[in-house]
Amino acid sequence: MDSNSKSTNNVGIILISHGSTLPFANTVFNEIAEKFKKLSDFPVEIGYMKVSKPTISQAIHNLSLKSVDKIIAIPIFLADGIHTLVDIPLMLGMKKKEPDPRFLDGEYPENHYLNHIDTPDFDGEIVLLDCIGPHPLILQIVKNKINKIFTNLDTSNHENTGIILVSHGSRLKYNSEFINELLRMFKDETNYKVTLGFMELTNPSIPVAINEFLKNNNFKNLIVVPVFIAPGMHTKRDIPKILKLSTDVKNIEHKHHNHHHSHDHEDIEIEFNGKIIYLDPIGSDPLLIDIIKQRIDTEINK
Repeated sequence: MDSNSKSTNNVGIILISHGSTLPFANTVFNEIAEKFKKLSDFPVEIGYMKVSKPTISQAIHNLSLKSVDKIIAIPIFLADGIHTLVDIPLMLGMKKKEPDPRFLDGEYPENHYLNHIDTPDFDGEIVLLDCIGPHPLILQIVKNKINKIFTNLDTSNHENTGIILVSHGSRLKYNSEFINELLRMFKDETNYKVTLGFMELTNPSIPVAINEFLKNNNFKNLIVVPVFIAPGMHTKRDIPKILKLSTDVKNIEHKHHNHHHSHDHEDIEIEFNGKIIYLDPIGSDPLLIDIIKQRIDTEINK
């Protein structure tokens, strides 16, 4: 595989997602792919990192059958992390971009999934693009969702409503950098009262963030925005459980995605007696499709 040769017209696209045990998560990603395909002049394949099919290697194989000699892969992730900097590059047959903080010696346990990836069989060029990042259109998607809540629920008094942006958290710095930059942009462009919290691995946790937020604000409503692309275990089960809301996913083992840590902050009491309005993730919003198309067009037109 040549990762440095010049671009040609025979280009194929791989949209990379994590994969999920929950069908509606993959449904959203398929919607993203179908909307993008309608805008693309090139063959497009889906590649899942884990759990779901087709795998990244299978996506590469499918494109090779279409006589492409350059593949542009874009991870449909909002922020960099272990998946985009370690796992996905290795699955594309490239070198990882950073040392793996899980295994700094580079040695993986025998049963680790990175010891069982298929080596892509492709002789052309593969380009791995950056993840989405704190793009202005991501901010616009979030603002649109919040503005819709204010309109539909007649929550016209912004002073009585607080907004919390919820991100996953990561062992690496990039997830925190992403959500903090999105928060900064949000504060620059709106008069809403807003803060952020992390589901795990990074501080402040969701309950701590909310409790600190409430110390200086007398809110009647909290709008909780999960800044994730697709629904999955985190948005359907983990975050609602932390918020003490009813969950859409019950009694399902979190297979294939063992974090080796627990959400201890689930036991922290959130000191709020008002209404919590929990939004859906970004989903297959047309503005997200625009970002993906912009990134790929920029690479093709180099």
